[in-house]
Amino acid sequence: MLKSTSSPLPIAPEGAVAGDGAAGAVTPLVSAPPLTRQSAQTLAEQLAERFATRIRDRLLAPGARLPSVRQCAAQQGLSPSTVVAAYDLLLAQGLVQAERNRGFFVRQRVVTAPAAVGKQAVPGLSTGLRAGPPVNAGALIRGMFQPPGERPQPGMGAFPPDWMETSFLQAAVRRVTSNQGLNDVSLRYGEPMGDGHLRRVLSDRLHGMGMPAEPAQIITTIGATQALDIVSRTLLKPGDCVMVEEPGWAIEFARLNAQGLRILPVPRGPAGPDLAVMARYCAEHAPKLFVSVSVLHNPTGYCLTPASAHRVMQLAQAHQFYVVEDDTYSHIAPEHATRMSVLDGLQRTIYVSGFSKILAPNWRVGFLVAPPEWVERLLDTKLLTTLTTPSLFERALALCIEQGQLRRHAERIRLRLDAARSRSVKLAQGAGCHFVAEPAGLFGWVDTGVDTEVLAQRLLDEGYLIAPGALFHAARAPSTLMRINFATTQEPAFWRVFSQLVSAAR
Repeated sequence: MLKSTSSPLPIAPEGAVAGDGAAGAVTPLVSAPPLTRQSAQTLAEQLAERFATRIRDRLLAPGARLPSVRQCAAQQGLSPSTVVAAYDLLLAQGLVQAERNRGFFVRQRVVTAPAAVGKQAVPGLSTGLRAGPPVNAGALIRGMFQPPGERPQPGMGAFPPDWMETSFLQAAVRRVTSNQGLNDVSLRYGEPMGDGHLRRVLSDRLHGMGMPAEPAQIITTIGATQALDIVSRTLLKPGDCVMVEEPGWAIEFARLNAQGLRILPVPRGPAGPDLAVMARYCAEHAPKLFVSVSVLHNPTGYCLTPASAHRVMQLAQAHQFYVVEDDTYSHIAPEHATRMSVLDGLQRTIYVSGFSKILAPNWRVGFLVAPPEWVERLLDTKLLTTLTTPSLFERALALCIEQGQLRRHAERIRLRLDAARSRSVKLAQGAGCHFVAEPAGLFGWVDTGVDTEVLAQRLLDEGYLIAPGALFHAARAPSTLMRINFATTQEPAFWRVFSQLVSAAR
C-alpha cells in the first residue's frame, strides 16, 4: 500500500477567506515533510492537525467523509489506534462527527434555510430544492488566488499566468494614462454604465456575432461573476426557483445557495440541457431564471446545438422565465457557436461575459447585455453594490480590442491550448481515465474509476489540487469524475503520481 510522502499543507494566514479579493498571503500548495516521531507532537496530534488544517481551509468540505480508520492507517503507515486517537482529537475540537456504521464526517455548519417552496416534487426527479449547507467551492477559489507553486495544479479554472503574458497590455495602459489621462480616470468616478468607449467597442463586437446589442444595453461589471450576481439579485428574491445546468460551475451553485435561492438542477448533455426536465420543472415550480453556459460548458466542454437553443427559448417564452447565458469562454470558442442571446435577440435573454479567462484576470473587467426594459434596474443593483467600475482598465481594454490585439492574442492561446489538450488527453487515457465528454475547450470531464473526493485528499498530500466531480453538483455526493485543466495537466509527473494513488485505492 502506498504510504504518505508528505505532511499537512501550510495553514493560510488568519483571516484569509474564500472569495474574490481573498488572495492575502496564502501559501502555495507544496509537498511537505512526512509525519515523524521526532516532532514535539505525537503522531496522532500531527495527523489530527493535518485534517484540521484542511477542514478550516475548506479543502475538506462540510459533509465530506474522512477515510476509514483502516484506510487512513494504511495510507499514512500508522497503526489503527493512532488514527483512532487522531479522530478523537478532531471530535473533541468539534470539527468532525461520528455516524454509526458509516464513519467520520466533517461537521456541517449551521445554516438557516429559507422556507420550502411547496411540497410537490417532479415525478422521477430530485426536487432540486437545495436549502442545506452551501456548496463548498472554497478549495477551487483559494487555488485561484494562491501564488504559483512549483507544480501546475490540475484543478485550476484558468490558464497559467505565463500563457497570458503580453506586451500590448502595458502599452495600452501607458496610452490611457499619458498626459492628462491618468487624472481623467483617477480623480473622479467612472460612468455608471461603464466606460462609453468600451461599451461601443463591445457593441460592435457583439453585432459581429449577430447579437443586437446596443451600447445602452451594456453594463460593465467587476468580472463576469459580478455580472451574474447583479442579475440574480435584480431578478430574484430569496425562495425563488432557478434552473441551473448540472454538472455546473461550483461557484455558481454556492453563490445562488448563499442568496437563499432554490436550485433546480437540469442535467446537461452533449446537445444542451435536458428539455424534458426543464418542462417538468416549469410545470411544477415556475422558475424565474435559467443559468446556462451554452458554449464550452464547464466542466464538460459541450456546446449547445441550434435545435436545443430554439426549444429552450420556446420554453422561456411559454413559461415567462429569463435565460442568463454565461459566455465566459467565448474567446476560445469555435466560430459560429450557437448562442441563445443571438437567436432570441435579447428579448428573454441576458448575456454575460468577461475577459479574466483570456487576458489580465486582475483587471476584473466583465459585462452584461440585457433587454432594454431591465437595464435601469440592473444598473441600480450595480450602483448599490460597487458604484462604478474602474475606467482605467476599461479604456485600456477597449484599445486592445479595437486594435485587434485581443483577437490575435486569443488565436495564439487557442493554438497553444489545442496542443496542450492533445498531450493531456493522451496522458489521461494512459493513466486509465475515460473521457465522458468529447475533449474540447479548457477542461476535460473524466472518469477515474475511484472516489475523487478521497483521491483529492491523497493528491493534496503530494502537493496537487484537483477538482473532484462532487463539486459540480448541487447536492454533494460521491463521484468518480473529476475536471482537469488541459493547460496544467500536460506533464507526465502528475499522471505518474495519479496512477500510483488510483492503483492503491482500487
